[in-house]
Amino acid sequence: MKSTLQDFSTPSSGSIQAILDGCFFEARAKATTGRVPAYIPRLAAVNQRWLAVQVLLLDGQQGAIGDVKQPFALMSVIKPFVLLFLLEAIGQAAVFTKVGILPSQQPFHSLAQLSADEGFPRNPMINSGAIALADCLPGVDGSSRCQTLCDWLNRLSGANLYLDEAMLASVRSVGNETNRAIATMVAEAGYLDSVELALDTYNHICCLAGTINDLAAIGLLLANPHRQIAATHQQIVNALMLTCGLYEASGEFAVKVGVPAKSGVSGALLAVIPRRGVVACYSPALDESGNSIASLCLLEKLTRSLNLNIFG
Repeated sequence: MKSTLQDFSTPSSGSIQAILDGCFFEARAKATTGRVPAYIPRLAAVNQRWLAVQVLLLDGQQGAIGDVKQPFALMSVIKPFVLLFLLEAIGQAAVFTKVGILPSQQPFHSLAQLSADEGFPRNPMINSGAIALADCLPGVDGSSRCQTLCDWLNRLSGANLYLDEAMLASVRSVGNETNRAIATMVAEAGYLDSVELALDTYNHICCLAGTINDLAAIGLLLANPHRQIAATHQQIVNALMLTCGLYEASGEFAVKVGVPAKSGVSGALLAVIPRRGVVACYSPALDESGNSIASLCLLEKLTRSLNLNIFG
């Protein structure tokens, strides 16, 4: 079977590694212009200069560089996979009674946006949507729900994700009144059943962790046709990543870079190029929108150099 990648003239593995080598230090230098989130103590204490990237293409070409063995919490990068799991488990009709599909021009934790939408979460990639969907995961508590999701992802992808207990304790130590207010508003509007269970589940799943290789491995569940995942569900998740995955920066990113992507406040960033591969990045220093500065820099350069823009 002829590789789709060859149709796009993707460079060889040696060239991919050379491209990574060439842009790595420029991206790391950009990280010094950002800042790590201060509201979660364990995230605030990480080394701002950490940087890792892995490219996995479906024809077997790959490259990696940086702090590739450094584990990190996925945080909001888990959101597309909660959506994917629930699309498989309960179907589109049930999922989209709980959450919408519209982009937001407001920050990911905006109460103003949620209020304007009368408590209906605008999309699954922002906090309100992810909290509403966390309430739909199977299990009696946050721990069991998180473990079900983690086991499913590891079984289908071969990744080795795990719950970072120290990160979860750090998240719990400070609370999050904004997320509580979001969950309360969503519950009052009738889109989730239990505020406490939804928040506990959300905190757990955001603290699933792994290395850059694990992030790339689960990313392939969205890039590569999979016999246990419906192609329509992959398409839905990728479309929402493209339009909503980088919050209010999503539209500009779609025009400049042209790939579905999802970021997290840990500095994780996953880009999916359907039927071609994935780019996984990690760098903790963030911009004002909560996206990793070095990761965005790397992704923009890699997309251009490897001809990965889905629009050609």
